[in-house]
Amino acid sequence: MNPYSERMTRLIVAAGGGGDAVAAAMLHAALYGDEDQAVILTYAWDRLLIDPLPGPRGADSFTGLEPVTQSVWSVLAEAQPIAPAGSTLPRLATELPHTLALLDPHHGAEGITRQLEELVSHLAPASIDLLDVGGDILAQGDEPTLKSPLADALTLAACCQVNAPIRLLVAGPGLDGEISPDDLRPLFGTPVHTFTAEDVETIGSILEWHPSEATAMLAATARGARGICEVRDAGLPVPLTDEGPTVHEVDLDDAVSRNSLARAIMTTATLDEAEAHSREICGFSEIDYERNKAAWLTERPPTKLDPDDVLSRLDQFQSEARARGVTHTTFRHLTEALNLSGSQRDELRRLLIHSRPGQYDAPLWSIGA
Repeated sequence: MNPYSERMTRLIVAAGGGGDAVAAAMLHAALYGDEDQAVILTYAWDRLLIDPLPGPRGADSFTGLEPVTQSVWSVLAEAQPIAPAGSTLPRLATELPHTLALLDPHHGAEGITRQLEELVSHLAPASIDLLDVGGDILAQGDEPTLKSPLADALTLAACCQVNAPIRLLVAGPGLDGEISPDDLRPLFGTPVHTFTAEDVETIGSILEWHPSEATAMLAATARGARGICEVRDAGLPVPLTDEGPTVHEVDLDDAVSRNSLARAIMTTATLDEAEAHSREICGFSEIDYERNKAAWLTERPPTKLDPDDVLSRLDQFQSEARARGVTHTTFRHLTEALNLSGSQRDELRRLLIHSRPGQYDAPLWSIGA
């Protein structure tokens, strides 16, 4: 018996990683409510503060997975990444009322296409949405601000080869800091939804611990945050505007025509092949960046968080940030700006919320006046 046959199933493909999976849960609640159930197909590709190993994880990096089809596995709450790997997916599976299916790019776009075709055949979903937060799935490949094109290009390349109607949705235009909203706007078709503070409540507890910056800003703008938010290790300024909480449909064929990396990797059978195309077309691979950063982090001596020292450096950081016109920052950026390690992010967050409670503009940190 098909376990998904009792209610209509919606399939949502999270284009770029764990943050898109969290946004997918919020999207499902907003568009489809509680009547249908969702299968969210998502990468196990976390930031180095969660997973010290560069690149995405496959099924062989976990224990406790459950087969859905021949090549698709679901991540159960009791699943565990095999050390030293780390993953947010088991905890997401615990906290989300949906099935999380593991999107595995190690067999290239051909492998993801096969996974999608099996899922479509097995689930007979009522709808299929491909969701990207920020819009870098629409990158041409030569944008100077582009940082992580490979994951999105792989899902786009696979989705356009599946014989089923798939709707491409972009939420939070520009919130990933990779493509400007001005460049994205001409590509938008039908407005689909504008997230509200009520929508965010469905994932509010997850945002207390999940490290995604783009989805955090998506939620923050839905709750009314406006201004300039600094993100990433480099402190990239991202505008928080009325456009932030919006969701737009984009023609899938137009996206493929625009995304040169997606077109180049359609017949790739390994992740290494796809990565080589990324280096050729975009001039880099985000996995190379992760490899370099992972090597640097292993050489970095551990530091102890001293509250008085941290609060002193926080005051200096905030003074300089206000001079730059910054109103908010993510805890990821704040951790790095204060010269702390990613493993200390939660400890820092607890310290700041306790010592400066008025500045926590959940899930962001408000720089203050």
